[in-house]
Amino acid sequence: MWCHRLSYLQSRIQNLLRGTVIHWTLQQLNFKSLFPLTVHWHHIASKSLCAWQQHEDHFELQYANTVMHFDYVWLQDHCRSSSCYNSKTYQCSLDTASINLCIKPKIIHLDKTTLIFTWPDGHVTKYDLDWLVKNSFEGQKQKVVQPRILWNSEIYHQAQVPSADFQRFLETNGLKNFLQNFLLYGIAFVENVPLTQEHTEKLERISLIRENIYGRMWYYTSDFSRSDTAYTKPALDQHTETTYFQEPCGIQVFHCLKHEGTGSRKLLVDGFYAAEKVLQKAPEEFELLSNVPLKHEYIEDVGECQNHIIGVGPVLNIYPWNKEVYLIRYNNYDRAVINTVPYVVHRWYTAHRTLTIELRRPEKEFWVKLKPGRVLFIDNWCVLHGRESFTGYCQLCGCYLTRDDILNTAHLLGLQA
Repeated sequence: MWCHRLSYLQSRIQNLLRGTVIHWTLQQLNFKSLFPLTVHWHHIASKSLCAWQQHEDHFELQYANTVMHFDYVWLQDHCRSSSCYNSKTYQCSLDTASINLCIKPKIIHLDKTTLIFTWPDGHVTKYDLDWLVKNSFEGQKQKVVQPRILWNSEIYHQAQVPSADFQRFLETNGLKNFLQNFLLYGIAFVENVPLTQEHTEKLERISLIRENIYGRMWYYTSDFSRSDTAYTKPALDQHTETTYFQEPCGIQVFHCLKHEGTGSRKLLVDGFYAAEKVLQKAPEEFELLSNVPLKHEYIEDVGECQNHIIGVGPVLNIYPWNKEVYLIRYNNYDRAVINTVPYVVHRWYTAHRTLTIELRRPEKEFWVKLKPGRVLFIDNWCVLHGRESFTGYCQLCGCYLTRDDILNTAHLLGLQA
């Protein structure tokens, strides 16, 4: 590849650059055998060398220790000129379908750190080099979309993550600190919440409440008033919620209002940590769990509650460009008949077993007792929860929050999410 040859020669010609801009046609330097096409070199003080090469069907750029490839249509499609992009609404104005699929720039030149493309019709597109690195496929492969701390029980205890006081939570700085911890670990607590529905609902200041078949706020005890195992007293294995929704709920909120009895501790497990272990130990099984879609369903026939909901998706949902897991869909209670897996079904069972073993390792289990006034927030896309069996009367309330709105709140507070 030409960029590797450039790296080999770079040290030999570094002294020639000396901060000046130089265009080289390598045929003039008798390097024709090394390079089939013209390569343009530029010295950028802050990031060392910038070099590019025009291919027949794409533009190749080396900058900031990254080799990038850009389709010519992509380069015109993402033009940020006033005729192509509305900087007031942050929306594209250019009709992508109007771009000539065979387009190539007529002229390319560099002005300091801005690459300038002049197209055959005279239109000019300008890109800052850092913007191209940030938005290239190669740049995205090196980035994590949402930074997280993978944890087990020991890691979380040692981190001594602080809970948020209810009154501080209602203030901007307190909310920001709460969200920062929540985004990193996928769980967070708010203490000293008054034992009323009205005060519990105030926690929605970070997001809209996602109303669904359970209503806006739900209350439950072990009276089996809904057709769900959660409305009973036996222990619940670790799982994620609403796997039967096409888009599972983003955040689950639990508030224990009263418990007169024993047991009922919450079990919390970092699903992404377990998935990372599978990726390290059995990458082919990780691949299978992220590619094979499964059906989950919720069937209810209790009194006036009549529901049949089906959601479809793989156990592990990943960003394909960097293999980062962004959602785990794991619920053995709600999984429907497995009829979407072809002849590899036995391999899928093996992969599922590998993940389950990782999830059930005792060192990964974080147990916590929810006392009245202590509210637990769970990122349902990454943290699994369960419950030990209990005796006596236990009443909880809670709700689902929309994930998009929580991320929006985090962005507005200057957090990476």
